[in-house]
Amino acid sequence: QVQLVESGGGLVQAGGSLRLSCAASGRTFRNYAKGWFRQAPGKEREFVASISWSGDRRDYAGFVKDRFTISIDNAKNTVYLQMNSLKPEDTAVYSCAADPSGVVMTTPTYWGQGTQVTVSS
Repeated sequence: QVQLVESGGGLVQAGGSLRLSCAASGRTFRNYAKGWFRQAPGKEREFVASISWSGDRRDYAGFVKDRFTISIDNAKNTVYLQMNSLKPEDTAVYSCAADPSGVVMTTPTYWGQGTQVTVSS
């Protein structure tokens, strides 16, 4: 069965950094757009960042403000999210996703189970 598995979450102080990884198994997502969403307790899931299959286009949510960087390694079938200058409001479960449109995150069809990111003040 196709799986997207996240790792790299944890507890960090405000101003710190974390690097999340999402590895795919069961098939190759070479031609899919890849991205990250997050959901805090009691809140709706929200878009964080996405990247086209070629890596030529990246899109970010406004709250990122140059703090996060998304990247891909198609040879490893893995997408990353480098998060710097973390704030307490970044605390959430972060999930990766894949979208067959290939360029932007519109209607993702595959999801990971999520990894917890907690930022203390």
